[in-house]
Amino acid sequence: MNLFEKEAFVTKAAEEFESQSPEALLKLAIETFPRLTLACSFGAEDVVLVDMLQKINPNVDIFYLDTNVHFQETYETRDRLEQHYGKKFVQVLPKLTLEEQATQYGDELWKSDANQCCNIRKVDPLTDILRNYDAWITGIRRDQAPTRANAKKVEYDVKFGLIKFNPLADWTSEDVWNYIREHNVIYNPLHDRNYPSIGCSHCTRQVMPGEDARAGRWSNSEKTECGLHK
Repeated sequence: MNLFEKEAFVTKAAEEFESQSPEALLKLAIETFPRLTLACSFGAEDVVLVDMLQKINPNVDIFYLDTNVHFQETYETRDRLEQHYGKKFVQVLPKLTLEEQATQYGDELWKSDANQCCNIRKVDPLTDILRNYDAWITGIRRDQAPTRANAKKVEYDVKFGLIKFNPLADWTSEDVWNYIREHNVIYNPLHDRNYPSIGCSHCTRQVMPGEDARAGRWSNSEKTECGLHK
């Protein structure tokens, strides 16, 4: 597809599939884009999408951005999912090791410049892996954050130059957990310990009663996104 065709596809599909199920949209994505991938962080939304994809087409690539500083529970969730589905997830690493990053930018860059750290360990690796695809699937939902409130189920991702599918955009957290319970989906146990949104261990804390669901991400700073979706 050229850019004009992509934009026409996005406009038509976003309108047509707004009221349809995530599975229906995933089927469209698979049928339309042979070079398709799911970005998985092993959070609640993403394990739902992993489960759906395995039932529709288990051959779709699934990758994860390994920042080297995920919680141990996150890595264990990856291992359990791989064993359960017999599916190997594609590991995407930053160009710099943590030691090389510390040498070049100073120790604990996530404290002094969280945006730079996210760019090195997430955004740049994502840019590299997405060059291999024409479309990608994400688990973002509109009610997760104000920055995601206007997300469409199908978008043209200008930042990365490809089609972006958000099958769960109109789902609530309750919808996600209803699916997990109904289908007995493996999930990150940190969710049971007041971690509704799980990122790197250095930049994620438990959410206290009454706080926003993403309050535990980059706490005590104005940062709200890692740069993958904005």
